[in-house]
Amino acid sequence: MSEIGKRVRLERIFNRETGKTIIVPMDHGVSLGPIPGIVDIKSIANAIAEGGADAAIVHKGAAIFGHRGYGRDLGLIVHLSASTSLSPDPNHKVLVASVEEAIKLGADAVSIHVNIGADNEAEMLTQLGRVSAKCLEWGMPLLAMMYPRGRKIESEHDVEFVKHAARVGAELGADIIKTNYTGDVDSFREVIKGCPVPVVIAGGPKMGNDREVLEMVAGAIEAGAAGTSIGRNIFQHPSPTKIVRAIAAIVHHGESVEEAMKLLE
Repeated sequence: MSEIGKRVRLERIFNRETGKTIIVPMDHGVSLGPIPGIVDIKSIANAIAEGGADAAIVHKGAAIFGHRGYGRDLGLIVHLSASTSLSPDPNHKVLVASVEEAIKLGADAVSIHVNIGADNEAEMLTQLGRVSAKCLEWGMPLLAMMYPRGRKIESEHDVEFVKHAARVGAELGADIIKTNYTGDVDSFREVIKGCPVPVVIAGGPKMGNDREVLEMVAGAIEAGAAGTSIGRNIFQHPSPTKIVRAIAAIVHHGESVEEAMKLLE
């Protein structure tokens, strides 16, 4: 029966017609504080929903703004792990919520962050395994944020590191992998080919311009990505609604970057 529940919840994350998703992570308040764009979670949730986002990622204290009770529905993904930028080791993520708590909050999925290559990788992998087991028990979809970060990692965007991180998440039970874009279509195809579950791309630091964001999205989709999980390049945009709409034009409607750029005018 748990597989039925998981299938139902995944339909609230992925667009039924396209099989793809636009997820907006807004969990940065724990790691970075109330940075511009997420000072008012409710307002940004409204803006991204209007633009066509499929789901948002928030910590449990902000979960009430996922299912808003009005307007276009927005899938709710509750983030289970955390660290702060003030920590001696910000790469060390610890569990701060449970699958059961997420169920009580009405979550459609949960997410967990694992830094492959970090000093505390073993602890984070243990957490991933335990959360994955609980998700299997309850029929809860699991999104794993899998990033190559550590002493042996020369570049977080190197295809060899990214595809390894993605595969680890899939092998340990994640239903969706979020990871870095490797910079070009051909190399990211390697990531997709080596990962048996859907992959969505992270947005990373705030980019210089909209075209860069849309070109990254288009490249990922061409390579076979299942969508996006872009945060700061959306919620810190002058018009979050418009940039989500432009991303949706590429992800859900197959439009070119040039066509998507027109939606920002």
